[in-house]
Amino acid sequence: MPSARRTSRQNDLLERLVALLTAEGFASFTLDGLAERLHCSKTTLYQLAGSKQDLVGEAVRHYFRSAAEAVEKRVAETTAPSDRVQVYLNTVAEQLRPLSRRFLDDMAHFRPAREVYEANTRHAADRVRQLITEGVAAGAFRNVHAAFVGEVAAATMQQIQRGEVAARTGLSDSEAYAELASLIVHAVSS
Repeated sequence: MPSARRTSRQNDLLERLVALLTAEGFASFTLDGLAERLHCSKTTLYQLAGSKQDLVGEAVRHYFRSAAEAVEKRVAETTAPSDRVQVYLNTVAEQLRPLSRRFLDDMAHFRPAREVYEANTRHAADRVRQLITEGVAAGAFRNVHAAFVGEVAAATMQQIQRGEVAARTGLSDSEAYAELASLIVHAVSS
């Protein structure tokens, strides 16, 4: 159900669902368990989505949609091209910080949720490419090959999203994005 057609009660329920799932994951929950934890009926949950899988998908899409809006709002408030890359990736890191490892692992094993995270990762990589291109054109960055730097960022972002960086370094997704921001900005700065 599109958010424009939801009641304020349904929007509140979706926000509480997102908070619960991002903190505790979703694989082990049943609809009965979710209804109990959220203090609502299963019927109320079914008004958001037709099944547990659909409910998880809706919650994941809602989370990433809200996160993307927060990231773009912060970037829009930033004018210096060199700051925009840093702000973009650091705000992505901030948005990923509340996600528990269990939630990230559950997303990795549930294809519809994983596809949402993958699509958001691809969008983020494209956005970094765009911000680097803008920075080079404005003279804020060295004359680097923006598409190549973007590809390196994209490959790293995909490894973060798949949990590979966490497994090899012990960094959370949020910490890895913060490190990537620092690396990219220092690599392209004049």
